[in-house]
Amino acid sequence: MPEQQDQTTAVPPLPARQELARRCRGITEARWFVLTVFAVILLNAALLGVETYSGLVEEWHRWLRLAEHACLAAFTAEILLRLGVHANRPADFWKDPWNLFDLSVVLCAFLPVVRENATVLRLLRLARVLRTARFLPQLRIVLAAVARSLPGTLSFLLVGALLLYVYAMVGWVFFGSQDPGHYGSIGRAVLTLFLLMTLDGIGEAVHAGLEISRWSIAYYASYVLLASFVLVNVLIGVVITSLDEAREMEKEEPAPGPRTPPGPEDQRLLIERITAARRALDALEHDLARTPPPPARQAAGRSG
Repeated sequence: MPEQQDQTTAVPPLPARQELARRCRGITEARWFVLTVFAVILLNAALLGVETYSGLVEEWHRWLRLAEHACLAAFTAEILLRLGVHANRPADFWKDPWNLFDLSVVLCAFLPVVRENATVLRLLRLARVLRTARFLPQLRIVLAAVARSLPGTLSFLLVGALLLYVYAMVGWVFFGSQDPGHYGSIGRAVLTLFLLMTLDGIGEAVHAGLEISRWSIAYYASYVLLASFVLVNVLIGVVITSLDEAREMEKEEPAPGPRTPPGPEDQRLLIERITAARRALDALEHDLARTPPPPARQAAGRSG
């Protein structure tokens, strides 16, 4: 078989969308871009604090409005660049929860109903402060831990509510007539025990209970043991476990953003390796074609 002629393969040019994604990714991953967005978020938070002083608002109203529009323009440009990063794969943009959060915060500021409502607009501007979690890995881990601890926290709240209700009914039965200010109804009893969960005023409650009955010491001691020590430690354990799980997930997750497509240099190296592999296969096939077949084996013994 004749050896094939070597053909030089030119590197195809990058498509427009892939080139756009590459350039946008280079901007969003630059250190100056991250620091600029982080500074704009802090500036937005500072503006919210300044607007709580009526005197400063009346004096610097025009400049504050200008600064707010500048922050909104910066956030809009940022989200457009992040959209451009996923120009070649738009579906990947919607897989990141932080992208969805950023996009919703920016888009809501342009809605007519939101712009006319000052309270809702301030809440949206306050939500921008939470975007610092994108640039602070430790804060991102804490938020993920809080989200993962919600099922365990809900179970804790159900058990705590059941414990409060049972002890409130017992307190209403034993102390309702003598101490109606704290145990006159189930609502007052629950409120009293909820405040005692922090151990604030437990001494006064015990002394007031001893004036009614000596058995009240067992009531308060068992309640403090279950509510303030056991349940609170269980909640702390749930949060710490969720924090460890969130930290492990953060380590296992790849770097944010889509995979970087191969550049022209990577494509050239890949083509050279494929060409070298083809040459080796052609040379092996050529050698096998030129090698004569092995002679047939003679019989072990001839007759005669």
